[in-house]
Amino acid sequence: MTVPQPPAPPGTAPDNGRATPHGRWRRPIGRGLAAAGAVATGAALAVLVAQPDAVAPRLTGPARAVVFVGTAWLVFAVGGWQVRRLPVRTATVLIVLGGTVLPLAAGSAPPRSSDDMYRYIWDGRVQSTGIDPYRYVPAAPELVDQRDDFLWPVRASWCVPADAVDPDHGRPLAPGCTLINRPTVHTVYPPAAQAIFAAVYLGWPSGREAPLQRTMAGFALATTILLLIGLRVMRADPRLAVLWAWCPTVALEAGNNAHVDVAAAFLTGLALLVLARAGTRRAGILGGVLLGLAVATKLTPLLVTPAVLRRRPVLVATAVAGTVALVYLPHVLAVGTQVVGYIPGYLNEEGYASGGRFALLTLFMPTAWAAPVAVAVLAAVALRAGRTAEPDQPWLAATTVTGTALIIAAPTYPWYALLLILLVALGGRTEWLAVAAAAYLAQYGPNLHLTTESAQRIGYAAAVVTVVTVAVLRRRRTPSGPHPLSVDP
Repeated sequence: MTVPQPPAPPGTAPDNGRATPHGRWRRPIGRGLAAAGAVATGAALAVLVAQPDAVAPRLTGPARAVVFVGTAWLVFAVGGWQVRRLPVRTATVLIVLGGTVLPLAAGSAPPRSSDDMYRYIWDGRVQSTGIDPYRYVPAAPELVDQRDDFLWPVRASWCVPADAVDPDHGRPLAPGCTLINRPTVHTVYPPAAQAIFAAVYLGWPSGREAPLQRTMAGFALATTILLLIGLRVMRADPRLAVLWAWCPTVALEAGNNAHVDVAAAFLTGLALLVLARAGTRRAGILGGVLLGLAVATKLTPLLVTPAVLRRRPVLVATAVAGTVALVYLPHVLAVGTQVVGYIPGYLNEEGYASGGRFALLTLFMPTAWAAPVAVAVLAAVALRAGRTAEPDQPWLAATTVTGTALIIAAPTYPWYALLLILLVALGGRTEWLAVAAAAYLAQYGPNLHLTTESAQRIGYAAAVVTVVTVAVLRRRRTPSGPHPLSVDP
């Protein structure tokens, strides 16, 4: 027998254990407004990072960049959480909105924390005259007629003295100050990146910073759209794309500093999605070619290769290697071994050759051991990835390899983490975003009165604790029901 319940008081909803239609309507609206507010706040913070003196002249001090970037990460965490709880269609609109607005807001001023863009512009300009970008260093006398007041002002951070000589050939160099970093050494950027630089310069020869900033912002947005489509095709949650689209690293390093790493991330994402569904030889070749182009844009996508070799390994590996070789071939024919550029010198300059830059490893071992131990650890992780990676989800193993490489190397350059952020967005392993955040502490450590080494150790050690803790909790959780990333069509 059912006991009748008294009617609810006027103006109250019945308590039946479920949200009322009115409540179901209110919650998505509230979350949507909160997520839109996160986009607006994130854009404002991106502008603050890009031009703090113009927007907030009263906010001074060396720590202000840390405050702005740290707040941007907090807003990203809150906004991303809200988006993940919205209906897919509403979330998609907000994700695309944020992926468009945030990089453009960050690109509202010249680069703040990197001068790599000026080397990009120079390399594009040199190529526009028919000269191979690997042939001469920027300060070579053969390129004096390419100088202008923008890249070669009277005063700049990099100056070539009158007695400077080419380190490779011992020839005198032309003196002068420039915005181009390391003007006495050859470029380090691979041929596919050089093709992008040349295309941008030919399209906007007098555009200064803005053309490259908008181009890289375009690659960031293209990656957002790729994720939204690709995740749905893979029957995963397309709302994971917010982890890329709204990440402060993507906005700042693509939109403001215009790092070519974002183009490499786009090509890597496209390659992984093709290879995850590579049911035919043609798909395997296409995926390998795309990954080869990514490697020829920035060498870091090499870290992804062990995870994609479970299916058609010979075919995919041949396609990757063949594409890289084909892209390099014209430059090898033109300048020979000079295509290597300053890569060996860069590794030595950064302390990786000697082992001194491996901040976490040198806590436990002599500096001289750090480099070989780093290689051994990364090789072991890559070998395990090659044996255990899921062919239908190669980004999971690739996340582990790439994240481990960044923890070992402990870079002070946040843009190196763009590839990792892409992989996190594909696989949903959000704990690895701690590695991307750690790079900012390593970069801005001196602003907090920390040595660079101390900042590296604090940031990357915290990232290790985060990753390990979440991994342990995930293993203890008993899997049941549908895959956690699946979404109803």
